Amino acid sequence: MYTIGQVSEMFGLPISTLRYYDKQGLFPGMKRISGIRKFSEKEIEALRVIECLKRSGLEIKDIKQFMDWCVEGATTYPQRKELFEKQKKTVEAEIEHLSRVLDMIKFKCWYYEQAMQDGNEDRVHSMIPDKLPEDIQKMYDHAHKE
Repeated sequence: MYTIGQVSEMFGLPISTLRYYDKQGLFPGMKRISGIRKFSEKEIEALRVIECLKRSGLEIKDIKQFMDWCVEGATTYPQRKELFEKQKKTVEAEIEHLSRVLDMIKFKCWYYEQAMQDGNEDRVHSMIPDKLPEDIQKMYDHAHKE
């Protein structure tokens, strides 16, 4: 069993956030000893899932719905799986977006390295949009994909 302070340190979360999660019903079976919250491995695992869902963009009300489904049992497996399938698509789209952002940054690093070597942007600018070195061209094209 862990205290709220220990869990706060483990997850790098403020104690107030853990209290908020508890008030929202995200730890339905949490034990209290003399009024003090005690986090078991069950709550620790629930918190891992909560933080995952939160980072994936899910709102607390939807995370609460997920936790309610968990309490309801096996009949809610389809809803839980659907929720995770939806969040998977959301995260995959964000990864693709960030991948394009990263390719733009890499391209610009290369671009300015070339410009610094040349003392101006004339040569490198003349290579855009389709006369870049192959590896740079791939980054450029990916970054500019609609």
